[in-house]
Amino acid sequence: MKKFLYVALLVAGTSLTAAAQEVGLSFSYFIPRNGYFSTPISPFSIRGVGFNLNRFIALETGASLYRMSGLNIIDLPFETKDPLLGPNFTVFVPVELVFQLHGNGVEFDIKGGGFFFYGFDNKINYGNLDRAIRAHENWTVANSSVTYKNNPGFGYHAGVEFTFDVTRQFAISLEFNYLMGAAKFPLSGSYTGGTSSIETVTLNYEDAKVDFTGFEVSIGIMFSGK
Repeated sequence: MKKFLYVALLVAGTSLTAAAQEVGLSFSYFIPRNGYFSTPISPFSIRGVGFNLNRFIALETGASLYRMSGLNIIDLPFETKDPLLGPNFTVFVPVELVFQLHGNGVEFDIKGGGFFFYGFDNKINYGNLDRAIRAHENWTVANSSVTYKNNPGFGYHAGVEFTFDVTRQFAISLEFNYLMGAAKFPLSGSYTGGTSSIETVTLNYEDAKVDFTGFEVSIGIMFSGK
């Protein structure tokens, strides 16, 4: 409950900032590496909040609340292309420097910066985890039971945005970003299985991380307040 309240306050704070700045309401979609397609929870996606440093450079931020269908966990003793974490909810907050190229009713932006993310209401995908363990151990059967320590994550991103005016009051924007981030997610527990005989193995993956790498596609409306 405390985590949900924190998210609500974060989004509300972003909304208050947006009232005094140019703001964009967007639908953002995240396509993670070795994960499942994820979507925002409307209307909790507010992007393009910021201010111009000069005519060509701006500083922007925002916030999106994602419903993640599945993310991968990396830095394990084995590799898998199937997501091991999810579904969950993830708060995503970018901070970026934007290079703006203005035209007659259009704008092309090149942007890059860092981001914060935090997942909550996490669930382990035991089906994919057990299959990965079976392949790793060369067993015919495996059943795991793990616990985790959740942590905030950070990363970098870069992308482009194309905006064209519909009226003097608002414009349509199309944005593409590539994200590279991770969060510490230590796993501990055990798994039981085998081929001809059954054994139990204790696991302690202290270096495990949530992989937050992939493409983000956003479609939004920018309110200029002109």
